[in-house]
Order: sequence, then structure tokens, then C-alpha cells
Amino acid sequence: MRSVSRDQAPPPPVFPAADVAARRCTCHPAGGDRTEMLGGLALLAGLALLHNAGAKTVHGSFDSALAWHSRGQHIVTFLFHGDQAVLCVRITNVAAAAGKDATLYLYQNEQWLKMHGSMEEYSCTEKLSLAQVLIPLNQTEYNYTLPQIVYPKAWYAIYADKYTCLMSYEDPKSDDITYEVTLLNPDAAGNPFDHFGADESGLHEFYFLLVLVYFVAACIYIQALWQTIKKGGPMHTVLKVLSIALLLQAVSALANYIHFSRYARDGKGVPFIGSFAELCDIASEVQMLYLLLSLCMGWTLSRMKKSQSKPLQWDSTPTSTGFAVVAVTAQVILLVWEQFEENEHHSFHAHLSLAGTLLIALKICLAMSLAFGLYQIISLERSTMKRQFYITFSKGCFLWFLCHPCFVVISYLFKEYQREKVCIKLQSK
Repeated sequence: MRSVSRDQAPPPPVFPAADVAARRCTCHPAGGDRTEMLGGLALLAGLALLHNAGAKTVHGSFDSALAWHSRGQHIVTFLFHGDQAVLCVRITNVAAAAGKDATLYLYQNEQWLKMHGSMEEYSCTEKLSLAQVLIPLNQTEYNYTLPQIVYPKAWYAIYADKYTCLMSYEDPKSDDITYEVTLLNPDAAGNPFDHFGADESGLHEFYFLLVLVYFVAACIYIQALWQTIKKGGPMHTVLKVLSIALLLQAVSALANYIHFSRYARDGKGVPFIGSFAELCDIASEVQMLYLLLSLCMGWTLSRMKKSQSKPLQWDSTPTSTGFAVVAVTAQVILLVWEQFEENEHHSFHAHLSLAGTLLIALKICLAMSLAFGLYQIISLERSTMKRQFYITFSKGCFLWFLCHPCFVVISYLFKEYQREKVCIKLQSK
């Protein structure tokens, strides 16, 4: 049976503990200093992703000391579904495991949350006795088929042995017991060969369709776009930046497709490529934010100062540049904070934490401030053509700033395990 990859860092433990379980570029059209700075900010966000990313295979060592301190060592969390979901455990040093009475305890999500909400009400032995499934680790390989699961449910695997519930820890001084856990859901034919959890199912097919759309669009529009960029003009720089941002989005989609294609075959994927895809996504987002803020603030300040410069030219000022840099820096800081704050790694599209909520609030505030500035421009503009351009551009700005907050709100209409997928799919479109 093939091994599954899971990179699940442990959620807050049911059992009193500190730390449980073994863990798991942007371009700018203006000057070099700003380009390097924005590139550095995007790279910083990328490093945060690499901090959380890694191989998804669940393997490591059972630690009696950690299990005693935590009243159970968290191994993995997985969303099973269907009729033939399988959990396979492979261990080494069976003699040592049998001597410790090593056991894997499985809890359903409801039981886990119930115990976590009232940790003081249960003794160590009572908590272990509440497990829905016990898997004795007394053989090299053990396959357990879960009962039929009508709706996807998260299952938590906890390791404990005869030393876990003692009042004081006694060092057994035995050899290490290494493990590998394989987690499989039923595929379309009902066979347990699907490495994707319920929270990941469908993403592989989605990224295939997204790559196909980008490819077809490139075949249709790339020649005309290239000719337009070569001609130059007042919006030449803007077109280049938009093209690069779109290219980053396409590269991100392709990298995600490669990662999930590999993951579908071996359950491991290519974690580095997955992190690279998210880095491209963030770089594109940072670049678009800087572009829109520079344009809008530059035009607003130019109109307020009765500047004679062409309003359709990207004529950024130190003030507009400073405003854009501050906003971009704030966004990158919040992105980095969000990645380090979450125990479990999530796509930056999910915004499930306090930092994610602040990111949404930042976008809404920026949209409101730009709406005020652009309204002043439109109300003072006499040229019908320019006024129409500003109106169209304003709609695009508001759509870009507000679509993500709206998608996050819409995702709450779905079940919790579906929300991140909904945000990713809607945002990518």
C-alpha cells in the first residue's frame, strides 16, 4: 500500500501540554530601490510559508516522555469520508512497543472538541478510555478500516503507553520506536487509494482546469498584448506590471497542479513547489496592491495640486509612493504573522486567524479611502473619455479590493472543512 503524505502540525492538545508531536518575487515598474524592497517583503512572506511547509508523510518516533508530559502524543489529524477509509500504521522495534503497551487512540472531532473544552473534568485514564478506536501497536503493520462515514469527519490519532498516566515519569530506557502512518480515503470506485483528505479533495482537478484556462487565454491574447506593450504609451508601465502579475498567477496555478499531481500518485507531493506556488500568489498580490495604490494616490494628489501632468500617466509622487509602501508593508507583515500564528498551515487565502481578519479589514479600509479619492477625480474631470476610464478603473479597483473579503464571508455558508477550498477557488477565478 502506498504511503500517504500529511503535513499536519498538531492543533491545541486535548491533554495539558506545551508542545506536542513532531512538526511538520515581486517586480515593480519603478526604480531599483523600491523593486528590491518589495522583492524583499515578498521573500519574507515566502520564508514564512517555508517555515510551515514540508513533506507531508507522517513519520517520526513515538516518545514516551512527550506522551507522559502531554498526556498523549498527537500524531496526525485527517478528514476521512466514505465507506472504505483506511488508516495503516507501520512501526519498527515491535518488541519495545509491546513492552510499553504502546497504543494508538483515535478520536472523532466531536469527542476531541468536547474533551478539549473541559480538560480538567477528565483524568488521564478517562480521556484515553473515551477514544472511539484503540489500535494496539504489537505488530509491524496494522491496517484499520474506519466505519462508514456519511459526512466527512476529522479524526485525531494520539499515542500513549503504560507510562503516559503515571504520577511521575519513569524512564523506560528502551530503543526508539519509529512509525509511518498512511491515511487513505476511498476513490471514485470505492477503493482506499485516495490520498486527499476531505478538505483537499477537488483541488487537483481545479488547478488542472485553471492551468488550461490560462493556456488558452495566453494563446489568444499574448500576441496582441506583446504588440501593445512594444508600442509604449502613457499606460505602458501599467500594462507591464499587470502582465507580470498575471504571469505570476499562472505560474502559481501550474506549480500547484504539479504539486497535487505528484501528491495524487504518492501521497507526498512536492512541498517546495507548493510553497513556491503560494509565494508567487503573494508576490502577485503585493505587486497589484502597490500598483493600484500608486496609481490612485498619484492621480488623486495630482488633481488636488492642479498638476499639469497627464492624469492617465503613472505620475507617482513621494507621498503616493510612501502611502503605497506603508500599505504593502502592513499587508506583508500581516501575511507573515498569519503564517506563524497558525499551528496548522493554511493557504493565505483562508484568513482563519486574527491576522487574517486584520488583512480583510485593511483591504476594506483601503477600498473606502480610494473610493473617496477617485470620487473627487471623477467629479472634477471634464473629459468624457477620461471620466469613463476613471469609472471603469474604479470598478476594477473595488472588485480587486473587496472580492476577497466577500469570498471569505461567502465561505462561512459552507462547512468548516470546505471554507479554505471555497476561498481558493473563488479567489483564483
